[in-house]
Amino acid sequence: MFDVFKLKAVRIVCGVSLSLLAGLVGAHNQSIVESQTLLRSGASWDGLPYVAYPSGSPELTVLKITIPAHSALPWHTHPMPNAAYVLSGELTVEKKDSGEKKTLVAGQVLPEMVGALHRGQTGDSPAVLIVFYAGAKGMPLSQP
Repeated sequence: MFDVFKLKAVRIVCGVSLSLLAGLVGAHNQSIVESQTLLRSGASWDGLPYVAYPSGSPELTVLKITIPAHSALPWHTHPMPNAAYVLSGELTVEKKDSGEKKTLVAGQVLPEMVGALHRGQTGDSPAVLIVFYAGAKGMPLSQP
């Protein structure tokens, strides 16, 4: 009978030890996950608030765009909220009506304008962007 109590005690200790070890491994794996908010905005870079998302069936689009050095994109507008993350290079965005400009470098995020004519220009090196569009199915991403 004494051996039965020893066996039960060993089983309990082993079970508790395994549970603790599993918890530590799980906690260790979770500790390597990091999250950093790059952008949270209800307005575009020029300070104008976003009014609403487009109606219709939602469609997210993510593009990787490379703009050559010493280039200017055509003047354009976007019909939906979107944001650009600069992977590399430098990009200067400009509003057509006011001439207001903002320069971004690698690692920065830009909340784009909706419905306002603007363009991007690069300097001595190409700019590589990841652009996230929150539109509706069938909606163009930009318009001249």
